[in-house]
Amino acid sequence: MFRKSNTVIGVINLLTFLLSIPILGGGIWLGSRANQTDCMKFLQWPLIIIGASILVISVVGCAGSCYKVTWLLRLYLFAMFFVIAALLAFIVFAYAVTAKGSGRTVPNRSYLDYSLSDYSGWLKDRVSDPGYWAKIRSCLRDAKACRNMARYVGGVPESAEMFYMRDLSPTQSGCCKPPSACGFTYINETDWIPPSGMTTAVVPDCKLWSNDQDQLCYTCGSCKAGVLASVKKSWRKVSIVNIVVLIFLVIVYIIGCAAFRNNKRLDNDEPYGENRMTKSEPSRMHF
Repeated sequence: MFRKSNTVIGVINLLTFLLSIPILGGGIWLGSRANQTDCMKFLQWPLIIIGASILVISVVGCAGSCYKVTWLLRLYLFAMFFVIAALLAFIVFAYAVTAKGSGRTVPNRSYLDYSLSDYSGWLKDRVSDPGYWAKIRSCLRDAKACRNMARYVGGVPESAEMFYMRDLSPTQSGCCKPPSACGFTYINETDWIPPSGMTTAVVPDCKLWSNDQDQLCYTCGSCKAGVLASVKKSWRKVSIVNIVVLIFLVIVYIIGCAAFRNNKRLDNDEPYGENRMTKSEPSRMHF
């Protein structure tokens, strides 16, 4: 008959198995988001690896508790400690690299503008790398990130006033239109007329804009900033789930350690108890 401590460890591993699902789901969600918006496909892999590790470790823990294999339980607790440390490190890293930067409000506009100068650190350097940005830019074009922006009212394209009141995503605002400071005249969502005598003194991105649907502002700093803002938004959502999972994992790990110690104590006490009872019986002498 299984000891209660083994049952506790089995339940704990079932919980950790279930907890691995949101982490894996978060990584897959980031991957699906990458294909549609920011194209930062490398972001999902840390979460997928951590989630898969928790899943495998949970199976090991279940096997150790069900079959009472002490070395498997020890391996489970040892591995879980490093998984918790890795998840904590990922959460801290995610918040650190997305700490700076946000959209800028624009007068008489509902959407925000984005500037690369507002961002700094590892993530900015990663996105701004020419070789890596070329891949992101190609991904944005292939995903047709800007071609789904058109809206019609009564069969007529929306007016400039209606467009200015739209809540654009960071990628749409940074990559699919010129920065508001450039003073371009609106024709439609992705077609703008530059002002006469345009200068790059204020916003260098102004002369990088092109009405070519394969170019638009994909080479602009505002586009890179929009991608960074989209990454920040996605990572913050996933980090909230990760924090909740981390708290549960720490609680589960503490309970697992207590159950494992109790299991070892029972293993050591039973023989001792039996011997003690045997020795404590008074010897009977038969004459």
